[in-house]
Amino acid sequence: MDHFEKIYAQKARLYHTMIDTEDVDGNLLPALQAAAPMGGRRVLDLGSGTGRVTLLLHEMASDLVALDLNLPMLVEQMVQRQQVGGDWPLINGDMRWLPFEDACFDVVIAGWAIGHLRSWFEADWKDQMGLIFSEMDRMVVPGGTVIVLETMTTGSTIPAPPTEGLAEYYDWMEDQWGFARHVIQTDYQFEDIEQAVAYTEFFFGKELAEAIRDNQWARLPEWTGMWHKTKS
Repeated sequence: MDHFEKIYAQKARLYHTMIDTEDVDGNLLPALQAAAPMGGRRVLDLGSGTGRVTLLLHEMASDLVALDLNLPMLVEQMVQRQQVGGDWPLINGDMRWLPFEDACFDVVIAGWAIGHLRSWFEADWKDQMGLIFSEMDRMVVPGGTVIVLETMTTGSTIPAPPTEGLAEYYDWMEDQWGFARHVIQTDYQFEDIEQAVAYTEFFFGKELAEAIRDNQWARLPEWTGMWHKTKS
């Protein structure tokens, strides 16, 4: 179990506390809407976690389904779902093998989830990710949209893939699978420097905590990549 797997299994509440401060300018929803208008659409959210995407879309999508491999994350999403009066299904499952019939959704989204396989399956990451992309294509109707959200780094004023492995994955996603890239600024906003450290160090590590203090970042810069394509 690696660093992130432990967090998803053991610290779902703390994780949600952190992401609840993210995207202070509200840039993510307009970007998603530009890629695929969500009103009245059937949306599948893969790697849904504690509900970062579903909480944005639940009032506009006609049908919304969340799937995640980590049951503790879905338990926390259940708490968040109750707080907004939602009732969308929460499914514990693997993105590589989806329990749905073909062409069930107008939009399929995978947010900050597929990239983990780049390190989890170092030897055959393309094969493992390929299973996910094939499943996403299978799920979406002709003319529907597939969207992938991944990090373009946290704690930098310039967007860029944070590792060589992720850079390779992002290029492969575009070259092999035909995705177009768009970069969104999704800064965190904290009350003060110490809260910024307290909310993020467990996830991003000591190096970012030092950068927060050095730069006096109560507003922590972050960039998100959005890749999207329309199914022909």
